[in-house]
Amino acid sequence: MANKRIDEPTGTETVGHEWDGIEELNTPLPRWWLWTFYLTIIFSIGYVIAYPAWPMIDRATVGVLEWSSRGELAKEMSAADQARASVREQLARTPIERLPEDSGLMQQAVAGGAAAFRVNCVQCHGSGAAGSQDLGYPNLNDDDWLWGGDLRAIEYTLVHGIRESDHPETRFSVMPPYEGVFDSAQLDSLVDHVLSLSGNAETNAVGTQLYADNCAACHGPAGSGNRELGAPTLNDAIWLRGSSREAIRRQILQPRMGMMPKWEGRLDPVTIKMLAAYVHSLGGGEDFIEVAEDPEVEVDEQP
Repeated sequence: MANKRIDEPTGTETVGHEWDGIEELNTPLPRWWLWTFYLTIIFSIGYVIAYPAWPMIDRATVGVLEWSSRGELAKEMSAADQARASVREQLARTPIERLPEDSGLMQQAVAGGAAAFRVNCVQCHGSGAAGSQDLGYPNLNDDDWLWGGDLRAIEYTLVHGIRESDHPETRFSVMPPYEGVFDSAQLDSLVDHVLSLSGNAETNAVGTQLYADNCAACHGPAGSGNRELGAPTLNDAIWLRGSSREAIRRQILQPRMGMMPKWEGRLDPVTIKMLAAYVHSLGGGEDFIEVAEDPEVEVDEQP
């Protein structure tokens, strides 16, 4: 039987256990700890009554408050869906030219377009929209545009695509191949002139004449390009297929033409509008100068 006694220094009864002369005291728990413990028991009983607690075969007990995490999630998702529906309705009613006039709606459009871009566009243009010179996917972060960089022009490109076969409204341009047209010396002279337009080489009389005879009609005498024809600008530091002499030679001899599918019929009009807003926001978007301050002024809808 345990040898229990009262410990004289503390006045506390021992439990009768002793190890190497050290005795264990039967010290009672602090009163605050006991009350806390009792309160947790009372709270747990109330929780079991109020909330789902006891698991059953296909569900848990409902609880008198009829609350559930699934129900709460459904409410939150319903509220989010309603908010998105409201934004989409506003976007559907707002002409894309007037979208920048509502900064809040524009921000919503850009956010929605960013999500759509990650699903539909990163495969070609990359997650950062930097494109690829090797594959001919345009960089969407700069301010160089083949067909125009205002919201309406971007939307038109998204809707109708680039070189979409059997689609009469697609954007279409073609550069003829010059393989066999120039000898090696002429080709070198032409490459020099093309590079000289952006200050990267010295021009020469032969290259200047060849450019004037064969290239200026589309790219312009000074290499400023032509958005009506989708002809790239040649007098800046932005290149679609690369700026090396070899890349330019290859593009002259055997031009590579890119293709972008039309998104009409694949994405709804509001999503396309949001995509246009996102691409416009990447850094090179241009103002639509034809929109007057007076909202009653009609907007020319032609691209």
